[in-house]
Amino acid sequence: MSLALQNVTLRQLRALMATAETGSVAAAARRLHVTPPAISLQLKQLENNAGVPLIERTSEGMRPTDAGRVLLEAAHQIEGILKDSSETLEKMKGAHTGLVRVGVVSTAKYFAPAALAEFRREHREVEMRLFVGNRDATVRRLADFELDFAIMGRPPLDFPVERSIIGPHPHVLICPPDHPLNGRGRVQPAELAHETFLMREKGSGTRALTERLIARLDIEPKIGMEIGSNETIKQAVMAGLGIALISAHTVAWELEEGRLGLIRAPGLPMMRQWQVVRRREKHLLPAAEALWSFLAARGAAFLPRFGLH
Repeated sequence: MSLALQNVTLRQLRALMATAETGSVAAAARRLHVTPPAISLQLKQLENNAGVPLIERTSEGMRPTDAGRVLLEAAHQIEGILKDSSETLEKMKGAHTGLVRVGVVSTAKYFAPAALAEFRREHREVEMRLFVGNRDATVRRLADFELDFAIMGRPPLDFPVERSIIGPHPHVLICPPDHPLNGRGRVQPAELAHETFLMREKGSGTRALTERLIARLDIEPKIGMEIGSNETIKQAVMAGLGIALISAHTVAWELEEGRLGLIRAPGLPMMRQWQVVRRREKHLLPAAEALWSFLAARGAAFLPRFGLH
């Protein structure tokens, strides 16, 4: 595009379209609710920008030149794009359509998909992009505004956030079903001092909570292998490789079925809260706002409720 055409305005293009369609400056002025001199001025400025005549007088009225038809085609395309954009923006004002980018810490994947699926059933035109990762990765995406909000336990401390509680998030100490401490009354910290604790990877909220539990119990147990997923930790505990602090929501079924045991020690279960969290500066569009409100009001109904006693 020439530098001259970069200065073309919508008002000039609309004056050209109205004049070409009505055949006169006066009729174009009436259509656009302006005066004839205003239309003439816009046409003159547009021709100066284009550098060639755009309108010519004929026996049938004012008609576009070949150059004028080129600009008319562009003007119609621009109007079409603006119309489509306007319709999209109008839809985005409602909660029934739009894109929502949600982060889910890996531990929350045991209930979050069911909650998100229910929201989609009620808002079928809303599109979702879901990111699942550990706490550090999720916080980085929040910090970089790559997410509208995230479902997590411990909110970030590095930047101001808005948050809303979903529901309780207990953490329990699991063991193999044949472990001597399984099913006992509350055990003493000294009885755990010689156990092997399996740990989540660095950056995991569960790992930070495990380290806090060990410090609270004032013991120095053996630290076993570092494992990057809750599923692998469960399998490792079942195999007798150690014990582990883990979200009760990730082991509800295994506890109910007797595939894992539960150790009751002082300070357990460690209670946290599931939350939806966003950067304070992040302004949610209606679809994201609707999902935020849905999770805050109804998210607790999707939390697992079995095998925690």
